[in-house]
Amino acid sequence: MRCMTDAPDCPECSQPMKFGGFVLAEREDDGRRTCRALWRCTGRHVWWRWADRPEELLETCPMPELFR
Repeated sequence: MRCMTDAPDCPECSQPMKFGGFVLAEREDDGRRTCRALWRCTGRHVWWRWADRPEELLETCPMPELFR
C-alpha cells in the first residue's frame, strides 16, 4: 500500500493535498466494507479513494461538508 504521506496534488486546482483520515464505507462493486482515504487541499476541495486501491484515481467526495 502506498504511504499516506505521498500526498497527491488536487485534480481541480493542482494544490498539494493533506491526508484527512479514513472513512469506513461499503463498496458497491464487491459489497465489502472498507476504508476510503480522504484528501483535502487548501482550496477546500475534498477528494477520496479506496484505501486498498491507491492506484485508482481520486473521486470527488459527495459529502465534503462532513469533512471540513
